[in-house]
Amino acid sequence: MEYYHLILFLLAIAIALTAVAPRLMLPYPILLMVAGILLGFIPHLVYIPIDPNIVFLIFLPPLLYDASINISFPDFKAHIKTISMLAVAMVFITIIAIALVARYVIPDISWPVAFVIGAILSPPDAVAASAIMKNVNLPHSTKTILEGESLVNDASALTAYRIALAVVAGGAFVLWEAALEFVIILCGGALIGLILAYLFLKLLEKVKFSSTATVSLNILLPFVACQIAESLELSGVLAVVISGLAISRKMHNDRLFSGVTIVQAKSVWSVIIYVLNGLIFILIGLEFPQALQEIPEHSFVPLILSSFAIFVIALAIRILVIFERKYRLDKIHNLKAKHHKNSGDTSHMMTIDWKNALVIG
Repeated sequence: MEYYHLILFLLAIAIALTAVAPRLMLPYPILLMVAGILLGFIPHLVYIPIDPNIVFLIFLPPLLYDASINISFPDFKAHIKTISMLAVAMVFITIIAIALVARYVIPDISWPVAFVIGAILSPPDAVAASAIMKNVNLPHSTKTILEGESLVNDASALTAYRIALAVVAGGAFVLWEAALEFVIILCGGALIGLILAYLFLKLLEKVKFSSTATVSLNILLPFVACQIAESLELSGVLAVVISGLAISRKMHNDRLFSGVTIVQAKSVWSVIIYVLNGLIFILIGLEFPQALQEIPEHSFVPLILSSFAIFVIALAIRILVIFERKYRLDKIHNLKAKHHKNSGDTSHMMTIDWKNALVIG
């Protein structure tokens, strides 16, 4: 109860700012974080410590599940190769690049800690990406790729973070063991998500629940998926995302989800995500003044410059990887176009807009 009144106050501010954000043409996550930073400098304001377990087990599952259940499964499947490349290969390239920069620009930092920093900073946020894209006119395929990548890349980065953290704690790093552990964690988490989605759908087939009960079970699913996967030391993030994608595939099955149930579910989820988004971003902003207090004065400027260097290299790596992917896809499509031209069939020629590649980057 210590933070009860402050949380109500922050929630009221978050609701007001999300209403103002469209008029200011700003993504609401940025506006909420700025508000949290400004509030954090108010003297005598009670500081709310953020427990990582609360964020990971209470905030993250519904946010990821809502994003995954609202993405088009056929579109996600159609772009799975590009999404996988961005969510796995680019994450690891970015981790390595950030670790290299961090190791040489941050004083007295070890390689394992540098890789921990890389794992933390490499994946773009799924919720922020979705919010920003609402204000940008992008092709549907580009939005699908961005949303799909931002959903899956958390699993890659968190798994890499877990391995790097174990090395920091004194464990030995063996490449093939780390690679095997990475595959097991991801595949195991995906399997947990598929199993729970299958059980949920089978339960709906066997038992005629009311719309309210169905929606309640649907809300419970991401929390259960994340908890079970994490208790087995598997990827809770991927368990939530895969379960959401599996449910999304069956969402318009009239035998399982009536029109009333779908409308009710969307209404309930929209309120839950609205409240959670408002709180989490403003709480993250409140952390900034506290972090500043723990930085020695002589380290402030060097750390600012180091942060800027890491930001630049992360952005540059993302752009380079996207353009490499664009070049490869262009080459494939040109070969296909040449083949169809020689065969007298041009109906399947495809082009990729450079603007899309730049936006993804």
